[in-house]
Amino acid sequence: MNILIVSATKEEVLPLLGNYSFQQTENIYSYKNIDVLITGVGMVAMAFSMGKFVNKHYDIILNAGIAGSFNKKIQIGDIVNVTEDMFSELGAEDGERFLSIEEMGLKGSSKLEVGNSKLEAGSWKSLTKVKSITINTVHGNDSSIKKIIERLNPDIETMEGAAFMYACKQMNVPCIQIRAISNYVEKRDKSKWNIPLAIANLNNMLIQFIESL
Repeated sequence: MNILIVSATKEEVLPLLGNYSFQQTENIYSYKNIDVLITGVGMVAMAFSMGKFVNKHYDIILNAGIAGSFNKKIQIGDIVNVTEDMFSELGAEDGERFLSIEEMGLKGSSKLEVGNSKLEAGSWKSLTKVKSITINTVHGNDSSIKKIIERLNPDIETMEGAAFMYACKQMNVPCIQIRAISNYVEKRDKSKWNIPLAIANLNNMLIQFIESL
């Protein structure tokens, strides 16, 4: 089984890379049948890197990273399985109303879903399934947070997820997006974040997954 793990930053998967003898070629780290692609932060970087580097057959592509949670029932450090993602900013303003591209009558969709029972029956079976939005600007304003919750009611937000899922869909490759929660989406206060815990939990799961193969 050929596996690709995709992450926006090296720091998010550094414990995984340090646990095995990965060899680096450009932005890809390789170990046996496992490749790790570091794309850079944001939707554009994710889309470009997926288009440039994903040029061989993979049986599964896994997006792993950290995220902020709107849902206070999800604990800091928890790992979640994103089964629905959305380009939340893709559309138009109509006064106080936001129009999605579907509502504008344009081709395409701002919403992506993943539902592969074979994949979900494995290492990810116990993970909470969540709805995510993919954004260019991380929410940190009470007013904008209230508006996005009222409009879409997402569980988490990331800066790359929907672009990753879109690329996998276009390539017709099975994919999974898992995210470890590093903070809640609220007025920015990094003293409340726990990025080390999120990264540690995320990488422990990735290592367990590799060891189970």
